[in-house]
Amino acid sequence: MLKIIYMTTMLIPTILMLKPKMLHLTTTAYAFLLALISLSFLEPSSNTHLYLDFTSAPLFVLSYWLLPMTMMASQHAMTKEPMQRQRALLVTLTLLQLFISLTFSAYSLTLMYIMFEATLIPTLVLITRWGQQAERLTAGTYFMLYTLTTSMPLLTMILFLNNTSNTPTLFMQTAQQVSQWTELMLWLACLAAFLAKMPIYGLHLWLPKAHVEAPIAGSMVLAAILLKLGGYGIIRMMQTLPTTKTDMFLPFIVLALWGATLANLTCLQQTDLKSLIAYSSISHMGLVIAAITIQTQWSLSGAMALMIAHGFTSSALFCLANTTYERTKTRIMVLTRGFHNILPMVTTWWLLTNLMNIATPPSMNFTSELLIASSLFNWCPTTVIIFGLSMLITASYSLHMFLSTQMGTSPLNTHTTPTHSREHLLMTLHTIPLILISLKPELVL
Repeated sequence: MLKIIYMTTMLIPTILMLKPKMLHLTTTAYAFLLALISLSFLEPSSNTHLYLDFTSAPLFVLSYWLLPMTMMASQHAMTKEPMQRQRALLVTLTLLQLFISLTFSAYSLTLMYIMFEATLIPTLVLITRWGQQAERLTAGTYFMLYTLTTSMPLLTMILFLNNTSNTPTLFMQTAQQVSQWTELMLWLACLAAFLAKMPIYGLHLWLPKAHVEAPIAGSMVLAAILLKLGGYGIIRMMQTLPTTKTDMFLPFIVLALWGATLANLTCLQQTDLKSLIAYSSISHMGLVIAAITIQTQWSLSGAMALMIAHGFTSSALFCLANTTYERTKTRIMVLTRGFHNILPMVTTWWLLTNLMNIATPPSMNFTSELLIASSLFNWCPTTVIIFGLSMLITASYSLHMFLSTQMGTSPLNTHTTPTHSREHLLMTLHTIPLILISLKPELVL
């Protein structure tokens, strides 16, 4: 386990010492090597300090799989920057990956909390230093305030648990019996931090801002991995905190499902492409929250599968949005019409990714949403109405996004450069795992 952590750490001095001509080639090759090595961890191994189990291993591998892709996606934008800034971006991405991998492989609550909070710093640097718009400082402030405010109760809770057990709380040990009110406070403190990170509807305002202002690498990491830290944290807490009845989670389940439908409706009125994809993430994470809080085997399997599937799908959508942005210099959907006449291969990728976002078989999204739908229906048959409505609106906004970015005639008379093989490789590496995992879903379930 420590081998891959050391290798990731050593990528930082490598980036700083490489010759400028070799920088992108070597770092991307190194990151691909790390991604291939990480695949061996899908068979979870354990040691006393860092360990992976069936919950953290798929997310750990997903984070390593996306590291080379974030580097590849940033290449075009980075070539115009001075060499120092190129190195700084690659170091920030590697540092973020290091903190994420340590969060997923943490053995105790304290280490997980420290690394969970440490991921804030590189993400904030990415948004504020490489963001594309004037409002990036506001987005960074929103991001910090929401995350730090809600994580303070989590820190208090972890200290309380450490004091009651006189040792750093491990995930496998259940907290000792406490009074009913203390138990309620522990649960609320824990849920606040992770629900804001997911984010649940109501604590979601930082997400569209952060996504819109972040560079492509920041958007990919945010959507694919950082949102999953919330879901992973809730699953871990359920192993540690005293078990409680599902009735306590009823407000959260209702808010998550209703919030997912409201986020989907918000998607229909978005004009900014990145903002639309960000709101679609909120709706998918709402389903994950509802599934995790039901606490049945099927719902947890569905939540894990949807987290992995959404990681690939939303990252692919951001890559496609970036491909359009690099050519038109705008993210307003009305101004990016008519691409299917100029770049038909990109239109094919758009169609494929949107179909996966709708959750059509045989993609992983379909498997996960089927598991979640059946577990929600078993828990309460009424939820099928909200779930069905949510699915209908998801299909509507996905088709609206596809038609409004590809069809019609382009209002811009700018010269469009053809697509690079780098962009096609990027999309292939997103879609192939999604289709292949659906053939062997026990890797992530």
